[in-house]
Amino acid sequence: MIFGARPLIGLDIGSSFIKAVQIKDVKGSYELSLFDMIPIAPELIVDGSVIDSMRLMDFLKELKSKARVKTKDCVLSMSGHSSVIIKRIALPEMSEEELAESISFEAEQYVPFDIDDVNIDFQILGPKEEPGQMDVILVAVKKDIINEFVTVAKDAGFNPTIVDVDAFALENMYEVNYDIVPEANTVIVNIGASTITLNILKGGVSAFTRDSAIGGNIITEAIQKEFNVSYDDAEKLKLGESLENVSQDEAMSIVYSASEDIFTEVSRSIDYFRSTSMQEEINEVVLCGGCALIKNFDEMLAERINVNVSLVEPFRNVRIPDKMDSSYIKEMAPMAAVAVGLALRRHGDR
Repeated sequence: MIFGARPLIGLDIGSSFIKAVQIKDVKGSYELSLFDMIPIAPELIVDGSVIDSMRLMDFLKELKSKARVKTKDCVLSMSGHSSVIIKRIALPEMSEEELAESISFEAEQYVPFDIDDVNIDFQILGPKEEPGQMDVILVAVKKDIINEFVTVAKDAGFNPTIVDVDAFALENMYEVNYDIVPEANTVIVNIGASTITLNILKGGVSAFTRDSAIGGNIITEAIQKEFNVSYDDAEKLKLGESLENVSQDEAMSIVYSASEDIFTEVSRSIDYFRSTSMQEEINEVVLCGGCALIKNFDEMLAERINVNVSLVEPFRNVRIPDKMDSSYIKEMAPMAAVAVGLALRRHGDR
């Protein structure tokens, strides 16, 4: 965090909601200056790609007006198993300048796309135990996916100045709000409507990331099929509301059974990390995203993976002014984790 720098809008464009957050620096600490979100039609973004840019632009304009956004500069983020590649790799020790010149060559063996079709970035984490080697985080994102989101944001009157990825936005959010325990393994899992983003931090530094093309929509679809209701009514049932012909108990039974595929995916990712890291233990799981709003979802996940699960607190160290609706913000907080991480970025930081 660069204190005193002009705050940006963290704009998290998901497949079911758009979230906007702005955080300002006040005397060496953080204060929320803007928080808002609106639902969008489920068919606008599919598999991480923008399907209907005109309608998405209209929703962005609606959010901008509703939230009374005063700054155009924003931070976007990308996610998706088919468009975002994040790898932790070992390379011979070299300077950042030397790696910048050779990163395209180094990346070719790790990126399953034409290297000319992706934007590449990296972060040197430090030396490895092996002499002459260093740890590097490599990130590659398809250019056409970035261009889709940047273009629609610009058309809606925003000015994207930084493009991040969801996994690292979650890491930024965690670093500001939680105490970092050396050597502890913490899983941040963001379960949205159509994507699971998982980032395992070791001592606060990303050790493993994975995006999966599954999310809360499978629960919504199961409810629609079982009770023959609309998408909107299925969403209400998923979040614990009752309808005239469907009781909450009936709906929650479907929610729990349909969630099993999500739990299996999270469990599989954690097991893979353990298998590639000398069977290291997971100390805690922090749950984010829309599925975190489902009643007892955290408890069900904890039981399934046999690890303590807590709901994310993205505003733990961010003061909410009295003039803002703190009860609503805290209720929706699990959905704001990525947007908070984006809002902590500043012009000129890395």
